[in-house]
Amino acid sequence: MRVGAFVFGLTMLTALAVAPVCAQEEGAARVVDEVIAQVNDQVVTLSMLKRELKEAKEALKQQAGLTEEQAEAEVTKRQSEIILSLIDEQLLLEKGKEIGAADDVERQVNQRLLEIAREQNFKTIEQVEEAMRAEGLDPASVRQSMRLEFMKNTVLGEEVDRKIYFGLTDAEVKSYYEAHKDKFRKPEMVTLSEIFFSTVGKPEAEVLARAQKLVAQLRAGADFAATAKTQSEREDNTGKRVAPESGGKVGTFPVSDISNAQIADAIKNLKAGGISDPIKTEPGYMILRVDERTPASEPVFDEKKVREAMTIERMPKEREGYLRKLRQEAYIEVSANYRAALLPLLKTEAPKTANNAASVAPTAPDKKDDKKSSTKKP
Repeated sequence: MRVGAFVFGLTMLTALAVAPVCAQEEGAARVVDEVIAQVNDQVVTLSMLKRELKEAKEALKQQAGLTEEQAEAEVTKRQSEIILSLIDEQLLLEKGKEIGAADDVERQVNQRLLEIAREQNFKTIEQVEEAMRAEGLDPASVRQSMRLEFMKNTVLGEEVDRKIYFGLTDAEVKSYYEAHKDKFRKPEMVTLSEIFFSTVGKPEAEVLARAQKLVAQLRAGADFAATAKTQSEREDNTGKRVAPESGGKVGTFPVSDISNAQIADAIKNLKAGGISDPIKTEPGYMILRVDERTPASEPVFDEKKVREAMTIERMPKEREGYLRKLRQEAYIEVSANYRAALLPLLKTEAPKTANNAASVAPTAPDKKDDKKSSTKKP
């Protein structure tokens, strides 16, 4: 769940508010927040940027395995792109309200919270919010973060993706299918079950010997699901063993999607019912059973799937073009401290008429006097 990038809907006046502070010196004042950019009637602030940078840094450390210093350097390098994404978020929020998406987005937020409640065995959203507070999260901020994500997806889905999908001609769809038939071949699928033995705090040789002995028993006819229920040590996030309820079932996957080379090699020649040798993983050893294997099929023309594939392929370029258009039609004023880095990213086409006061922010000092008359859309 994305918790950063909370949009407070501050006006320029509020964001620039100066609060008196009874600090070291009498009459001292402190700026509550710094405005990085004004986006029509909204702002991107330094506090918003700091949250995004912190979240991005943590993601790089956890997902990419970067050190603190490496992650810090990477997010610093990306700072201008992150500011641009915050500007785009403000524009998408405004557009969402303009097209009347706010009520639908609120329903999506509530629906997602209800799903989380069911997944975590809570009876009400209020219980979910209490659990958030216990984890140090502000439910209102989490809601706003979810609201932002749903709004962005809704606007881009309606204004870009939907138009791509329905704008494709029958001839384009058929031509694409003929040129990309391999994309529409049903892949080879495999259904797997697992028995897992942990090596944490145990001699690895003993765990391996136990796994090898069990493989021999399973290949001799021992019931895999029953054995998994009593012996598998895989746990969920709460420390509860998962096999007693699942029987060791892992799921069904396209063979091509199995990225772990050890697992792919261990099952590649196994038919349905086959048992793998023990597979070494970081926390222990796993034994896999191929419950079912479905071979790849010949390509089949399905108009819906072809349109979806073409839409996904075209989305990045079309979405970026749409965001450029939103920036072109908006008033965006960038703080002097960030202007040099941001203006190249904000580059848009020149306004078509002299009356287009919503073009990208004044870039030269002698245009700043026109700011008040430029903040309103024509």
